[in-house]
Amino acid sequence: MNRDLRKTALGGLLVAMGVLVPIMFHAVGLGKTFLPMHIPVLLSGFYCGPARAMLVGFVTPLLSGVMTGMPPPFPTAWFMAFELATYGLISSLLYEKARLGVIPSLLGAMFGGRIVYGLSAFLVFPFLGYDRVPIWAPLVAAFTESLPGVILQLVLIPAAVALSERDVRRVLGLHRD
Repeated sequence: MNRDLRKTALGGLLVAMGVLVPIMFHAVGLGKTFLPMHIPVLLSGFYCGPARAMLVGFVTPLLSGVMTGMPPPFPTAWFMAFELATYGLISSLLYEKARLGVIPSLLGAMFGGRIVYGLSAFLVFPFLGYDRVPIWAPLVAAFTESLPGVILQLVLIPAAVALSERDVRRVLGLHRD
């Protein structure tokens, strides 16, 4: 099978995981705390390339919002679509193009995605009747509310990449220099 087709198929699988895994977390009341949708999107950055990872990140919250109501389709799913697209793009660019390690790539993606989320909220809030929200409020909220999820991602994703990189890269026909 063609390498690009394999990456696309893996991207589709990660979108499906991004819809299904949060359902399991929300069933036990831990969805918002541990950010389960972010995990497959961040993984796509390590395996699917920048364009596909960005698409995985953009599509996943919108599809989940329509199919499950989580996140609420407007405005949260749209904020998350831009945030997660940024996650996928930055993690892939930092890992594949800048050749940084998994943790620096994750941290860069998380920082960039959270800034995009906060700025999206700041720009849309006035249209939702929140005229007096200072720019720093959604940015601070975006960083502080998700600390348990960030910790989980910093533990789980490097472990998953380390355990699977050789096999996944071999299966996809990819090789790091």
